[in-house]
Amino acid sequence: MRTIQVVNVRWFNATAWYGIELARLLRASGHETLVIGLAGTASFEKAVSLGLDPVPLPLNTGNPLHWPGLYVSMRRLVQAFRPHVVNCHRGEGVPLWAVLRREAGFALVRTRGDQRLPKGNLPNRLLHSRVVDAVIATNSVMARHMADNMGVASDRVHTIIGGVDADRFRFDPAGRVAVRQGYGWGDDAFVIGLLGRFDRVKAQKETIEAVARLRSQGYHNLRLMLAGFETATTQAEVEGWIRDAGVGDITAITGRHPDVVGCISAMDAGVVPSLWSEAIARAALEIMACGVPLVSSTVGVMPDLLPGDAMCPPGDVQALAALLARVHDDASWREGLRAACVRRMASLRSEDFRDATLRVYNEALSRRQCPPRV
Repeated sequence: MRTIQVVNVRWFNATAWYGIELARLLRASGHETLVIGLAGTASFEKAVSLGLDPVPLPLNTGNPLHWPGLYVSMRRLVQAFRPHVVNCHRGEGVPLWAVLRREAGFALVRTRGDQRLPKGNLPNRLLHSRVVDAVIATNSVMARHMADNMGVASDRVHTIIGGVDADRFRFDPAGRVAVRQGYGWGDDAFVIGLLGRFDRVKAQKETIEAVARLRSQGYHNLRLMLAGFETATTQAEVEGWIRDAGVGDITAITGRHPDVVGCISAMDAGVVPSLWSEAIARAALEIMACGVPLVSSTVGVMPDLLPGDAMCPPGDVQALAALLARVHDDASWREGLRAACVRRMASLRSEDFRDATLRVYNEALSRRQCPPRV
């Protein structure tokens, strides 16, 4: 099958990862795959580094004077590549792809992996319900919105959470020992880990405050690993939160650590306490795949991944502290949560991600009166 993955995302965020990882998986399985992105952006350079040879197109231009030339470039590309499916991971440019669809006959798929629910205005409803051949939602909240509020037929909405490489993301005993020793943590330390870039949305501040609260209550064996690096929030800001909370002696900032799996394996429990977003929870999937029990806030895709009692409201430091206390205190519950994470990941491997997407593509092609390609 020949597909175009349109990943016109500036940052290498979860949305960009979803589209680029899908392209990588499809190409590795022998499917001709073309990635289109924005030249000079982090996501474009990531696609380059993976050998995907992305094609630059200024799809995010807001100047109508540029649209005719952009359309000509898109048309030439489609004529040369002859895609069976075009999958748009962002909204910019979708109307132009829709016009091309009428001429070229490919199936048009819209993947909704952003945190904002689409507006239910008439043009948007018509685009999703009458023009696009299939909608892929990366969480059930988005899927319900598309069906209930956007007029998309239920058989055209598909929830595909994503997947991770189970061969890479697995518990590593040696990595656990090496990372813990590197930070001076013995076997008696209980390490809580937050994997994610430094950004207000990721709730590093609330996590630091929750750990500080527990320490004041006598949880002296707690250690906090912030497995991330500065982006929108600087490391100096994070260090200030740590200093103000009085937990500098029990907290480690990993930065861009060379052994991410080792860092995850060093955790006794992971936490995804995000304040919003997590429409695609890449960090959560990686932690769960390594067999580490995970707790989280209730945002985004997290209710699709975890039992209800493993989540708390976003931004509620007291509730987060109580959740962390439970995962520390209750070994039986912690083991049950770990087992639940492992079971959930059994269907969220990279090959599951690829195969589920190919099934959607085949259904979309069938609607275009094309024979299935796989």
